Amino acid sequence: MISYAIYQLFNLIMLLMLIRVLLSWFPNVSWFNEPFRSLRKFTDIFFEPFRKIIPPIGMIDISPIVAFLILGFIQQGLARLLMSFGL
Repeated sequence: MISYAIYQLFNLIMLLMLIRVLLSWFPNVSWFNEPFRSLRKFTDIFFEPFRKIIPPIGMIDISPIVAFLILGFIQQGLARLLMSFGL
């Protein structure tokens, strides 16, 4: 089903976002070398809009939390919409 494929695509995106957040805790990760550079460029697509709106609190960037919440809502809504059409 199309709804299942899209639901899983959102899960993959959120998994990559989670990997990025977890890797940010390790200071020795070089974000300019592959595969970290590609991961950073891909996940920045989702994080940057929220970083422009939400300033960091101290040294903590909470934009990934908001990105996870918004993507989760979109994922659920889109899956329900597609399932209602039988897709």
